[in-house]
Amino acid sequence: MEIKKSATWASEARPTRTPEAGRHLHMENLNTRVITKVMAGAIGALAYSKLCPNSGTKKVEKKADEYEFEVVDLRAFLHDPEKAVSDCKRVAEMLHKTGLLIVRDPRVDSSENDRFIDNMEKYYELDLKEKMKDVRKQHSYQVGATPEGIERARNHCSRAAKLQGDDAPVTVCPPGVDPKWRYFWRIGPRPKETEFKQLNVSNVIPKAIPDFETRMDRWGTLMMTTVRTVAQMAAVGFGMEKETFVDLMENGPHLLAPTGSDLSKHNKKDTAFASYHYDLNFLTIHGRSRFPGLFVWTRDQKRHPVKMPEGCLLLQAGKQFEWLTAGHVLAGFHEVVVSDATLEAKKRAEAAGKSTWRVSSTLFAHIASDNVLEPLGGFSKEADAHKYPATKAGNQVSDELKAIKLGG
Repeated sequence: MEIKKSATWASEARPTRTPEAGRHLHMENLNTRVITKVMAGAIGALAYSKLCPNSGTKKVEKKADEYEFEVVDLRAFLHDPEKAVSDCKRVAEMLHKTGLLIVRDPRVDSSENDRFIDNMEKYYELDLKEKMKDVRKQHSYQVGATPEGIERARNHCSRAAKLQGDDAPVTVCPPGVDPKWRYFWRIGPRPKETEFKQLNVSNVIPKAIPDFETRMDRWGTLMMTTVRTVAQMAAVGFGMEKETFVDLMENGPHLLAPTGSDLSKHNKKDTAFASYHYDLNFLTIHGRSRFPGLFVWTRDQKRHPVKMPEGCLLLQAGKQFEWLTAGHVLAGFHEVVVSDATLEAKKRAEAAGKSTWRVSSTLFAHIASDNVLEPLGGFSKEADAHKYPATKAGNQVSDELKAIKLGG
């Protein structure tokens, strides 16, 4: 496996901030390798390469005001896992320090992401009456469509209040409802018997979009393939058996969950499409969106804008990962907002006659509902292990859904 620096992190800043508080990209040695650094200093998004970098890694001196995110190529591990132990340890270290990974998976071509987003743009552009046919409120919106104005993040105002200046969320406190649509689609087999039937119901297939089922299953299956590989690498990196996390995910309520945000309607600077929050599941994976706007917080509580290279995938740790590691890996906080770069991308899309729906190609990978969440192995001896009592994953998910007013 090769570890490289991402070449395409977008720089964005709020107009109320000083230029020194912004961030910009710095690229070096483009002839042999690309190293991206998210730095203080500029507003807007710089150009980025068309392919996820796949050359070697060069160590460079890091300045105090820079943050580096690395791209992990999965090819070596896929070829021979036993020879990639040191790489697995690096993956585990990155999850601990940042709560996220950017990976290149040779099994997932960027054209697959494009086709999936094309499909979801067609769906979200349907009229309201047609989309409302696919809403299943009785199942806590955990299958089918969730209209805008339904999802609301948990109240993290006390946490957000401790973040100052450039690291503070754009999200207002307390958070309002999110002005985004979402479509939940189950991926993979469901358990034959489960205590949590509502979390494992059948998919809703829209009648207005041909081949919807095939296209959703295709992208979701690809995403789960990458998630399982990363889960294996993380387990090895943490000194566990390779299949530790994968076995816990077997027959889990994995959800393909693309969002749709209408930029023709919601285009005011700093509008939060997804308010400041963490994900409740095990691992979240995204392809590259056509519109910037995702911001993440690393373990040191620093806020960073994200724009992925083509051909790469972003993974973020969720609450279930935090639970299993007693907080050694924290659920990563993030928000999706309308930024200057979002509005610039909107203008380009309008000029080209393209859709201005911001679609995320998101999948939530879960621990199986009937499996127990508790600190595993050596993590059970962590100082904070008592904060993560043995709890069935289905109960944890249900409690989180109730907290955001989606559960019964």
